[in-house]
Amino acid sequence: MKKPLFIAVEGLDGSGKGTQIKMLASRLEAEGTKVYLTSEPTQFTTGGLIRDALSGLTKRTPAELAGLFLSDRIAHCQSPGVGIKCMLESGVTVITDRYYYSSFAYQGMDTDLDWVMNANLNCPDIIKPDVCIFLDVPSDVCDSRIESGRASREIYEKRETIERTRQKYFEVFSKLPDHNIKIVNAVGDPEEIAERVYEAINNVQ
Repeated sequence: MKKPLFIAVEGLDGSGKGTQIKMLASRLEAEGTKVYLTSEPTQFTTGGLIRDALSGLTKRTPAELAGLFLSDRIAHCQSPGVGIKCMLESGVTVITDRYYYSSFAYQGMDTDLDWVMNANLNCPDIIKPDVCIFLDVPSDVCDSRIESGRASREIYEKRETIERTRQKYFEVFSKLPDHNIKIVNAVGDPEEIAERVYEAINNVQ
């Protein structure tokens, strides 16, 4: 790749993001690209507050949660040494597991979507990704994976919420014609899916 990329990987809970991110990073590194893996919520203090809310430990309104994600995302972008901006400027490709598209889809279901989008998109300290990869998996498949793979569910992992979230993602994407969003069929063999993901980012410069 000619320049470091900022890649956001999105998908429903249970869509296989973690697996595909690791496979993409390994392939890029094998080609000589330096890669930094990160995720939201972050490991900063705001990220801990968010995780407490997602687990149900602390009750937060959707607007509160959207505000926490906004603050966490600013730190994610701007923190010295480990922030997205710093990594990109040092020539490192950044892959994040979730970004503001998740805020739009999840918090946008239960509070004002335009407010959530405008707060993020108009913030000068939040960096726009070069490409967003959305791993598209039917909601019933995600639900089955969550059921079989986890002892408990987070607040957005309830069966009735998963399909609603998928629909919200596509509504969000329709509002972002100037964003480079690649919808990837993420059903099937992990190696085949990894090839689709690689093809989706291969021509992004």
